Amino acid sequence: PRPSYKYAAAASVNRAQPAQPAVPAAPQQAVHVPGQEPLTAAMLTAAPPAEQKQMLGERLFPLIANMHQDLAGKITGMLLEIDNAELLHMLESQESLKAKVDEAVVVLQAHQAKEAAAGSKPAAS
Repeated sequence: PRPSYKYAAAASVNRAQPAQPAVPAAPQQAVHVPGQEPLTAAMLTAAPPAEQKQMLGERLFPLIANMHQDLAGKITGMLLEIDNAELLHMLESQESLKAKVDEAVVVLQAHQAKEAAAGSKPAAS
């Protein structure tokens, strides 16, 4: 009974919060992606490097999927090669993200065109 009492007390505190103005607990900037917990630079720094890319990728993918549903997986993978600080900036700035995604699409289209051209040539013997 005691743990559930503590849980109930915490829940009642949480219910009261929306009426208060949203004041960040820390002056740190957090990246908000709908349906996911906010991501801060401190959270990212605290995680191991492989997990950092995972955290960033999980937040980038839905944003990229809104722009290019069919290429979202490939584009997310391409962007995860970029430095984490720049990835965080792209999560904060829709314009920055769109510019990088557009760049990635151009690269993918050029690669597909090159593959198509190579596929249509007769094989060299």
